[in-house]
Amino acid sequence: MCGIVGYAGRRDALPILLDGLKRLEYRGYDSAGVAIIGSGLQVVKDKGFIANLEAQLPPLKGSTGFAHTRWATHGAPSKVNAHPHVDCTGKIALAHNGIIENHASLREKLEARGHTFTSQTDTESLVHLIESYYDGDLEAAIRKALHDVRGSYAILAVHADEPGKVIGARNESPLVVGIGPDENFLASDVPALLRYTDRVVYVMDKEMVVITPKGVTLKDLEGNAVRREPQRITWSLEDAEKGGFEHFMLKEIHEAPQAIHQTLLGRLANLDLDGFSSEGITSVKLVACGTSYHAALVGKYVFEEIARIPASAELASEYRYSQAPSERPLVILISQSGETADTLGAAREARRRGCKALGITNILGSSLTREVDKTIYTRAGIEIGVAATKTFIAQLVALYLVALKMGQDRGTLGYDELDRLKDQLRSLPRAAQYVLNKAQEIEALAAKYGTARDMFYIGRHVNYPVAMEGALKIKEISYIHAEAYAAGELKHGPLALLTSSTPVVAVAVQDPTYEKMRSNIGEVSARGSPVLAIGTEGDKELPKFVDDVIEIPSIPWIFSPVPVSVALQLFAYAAARLRDCPIDKPRNLAKSVTVE
Repeated sequence: MCGIVGYAGRRDALPILLDGLKRLEYRGYDSAGVAIIGSGLQVVKDKGFIANLEAQLPPLKGSTGFAHTRWATHGAPSKVNAHPHVDCTGKIALAHNGIIENHASLREKLEARGHTFTSQTDTESLVHLIESYYDGDLEAAIRKALHDVRGSYAILAVHADEPGKVIGARNESPLVVGIGPDENFLASDVPALLRYTDRVVYVMDKEMVVITPKGVTLKDLEGNAVRREPQRITWSLEDAEKGGFEHFMLKEIHEAPQAIHQTLLGRLANLDLDGFSSEGITSVKLVACGTSYHAALVGKYVFEEIARIPASAELASEYRYSQAPSERPLVILISQSGETADTLGAAREARRRGCKALGITNILGSSLTREVDKTIYTRAGIEIGVAATKTFIAQLVALYLVALKMGQDRGTLGYDELDRLKDQLRSLPRAAQYVLNKAQEIEALAAKYGTARDMFYIGRHVNYPVAMEGALKIKEISYIHAEAYAAGELKHGPLALLTSSTPVVAVAVQDPTYEKMRSNIGEVSARGSPVLAIGTEGDKELPKFVDDVIEIPSIPWIFSPVPVSVALQLFAYAAARLRDCPIDKPRNLAKSVTVE
């Protein structure tokens, strides 16, 4: 969570920092602040969105500094808890993403030595710790301080007596360097840098970086030089803009066909998945958090259906603390950002258990790629909206590809069946576009059902986790309380909550559970709840049992989660828009969960 951006160069720092910070606001937006080195250290911060800060900023002159936008972990959102934090001398400023786990003991010791604290944050312990070690060399002081802290961090720091220099460090929180002519940058994510450079270096765990206008120096925490070649970023600035759409979320929903196409590109013909081989694999465990966990649940059904291999799905936050079983499954770790703290911990645990680990992520060079044996990139492009949309779709497509590869390797798919499944995968961009063309129809249905206080989402088999994802989407951005159930479980308690004012969204495509779903819908209708169904094009029976239907194209049922998910995303977006919710910045949420 949180967004940081730093600059050392030939231009005024403030406009560059504010521009970069706005492009990172999806990472946190309960407070913001800047630190500029000009005629001394200048710090301004406030509670609320970046626009609140910008409205009150005085002219801050200086060509070195950093800025921060916060998602609160320790200490409520407030001006005093906003970053940057400053030491007792007023010369050191620091911003921090992550959690300093031993902050309380550090604070107690530092207060005993006479340091004065003004906030409730864990971060303030670190800036005072750096102050205690400072002896004319900020880099050395930070290195010593970081040896005393436990936890996760991406930090930026400056000192008034060392102008032209920004120092960064990371451990389990992302930090990337942007390289330009006579100017260099630091940020927690690439979108902050796209206007200025396409050359980046990813900082790794337990590394420090110093940027000046003339260069970049990378070292480990022992002070040893680290050499790493810059990478070229293929994303453009336009990728990080709304492109005429009202919200990033809507733009990204409409980019689903392209995300599918790019994820499939060059991979289907020979099932070349970046060197992945399923040789020797006898079972699969899919591990993830949030929306990615719902993709993992879909993946369980996909692997069992296509590859005929035992599969299970588990939350990353639970997997890493469970007892290790005797078997050694292939562990597939799914994370949009590749920086999800619990998923990274699960990856390390999988390796500790001797399991082969495969990562599925959207971000080149992310931490997950260094914790697994092989990585498959989803190629969905930048996703700015906090609620994941096209990246979820791309994760599903990546899982289909892995399942096909495993089916081929294990001999559970014949040549004809494999070719047929490949052709069906190629049709998914069209299936997604079919649903996108129904946007106005879905918007009208959102107006009908989106005033409800509570909603239920139901599905069976492969579309049960899709119902879970649909319920999560409408909770995230419209603030409607929604619950998802396997449709067969309604009679075991949830039916008690159904009323005429409780709409039920039922995923009832023509699949092996279709007849059972119709029976479950009957149970719902008998209690007076209105039913909005997601059904298959040409189904003449379903409309007789429900109030309204959103149709998806007639495709093989195993691939139906893709168009069904697009429909549910559009429905959630339309409901949130009609309720006038802050769609790209839902309350209490941030894009990348880099703390446990």
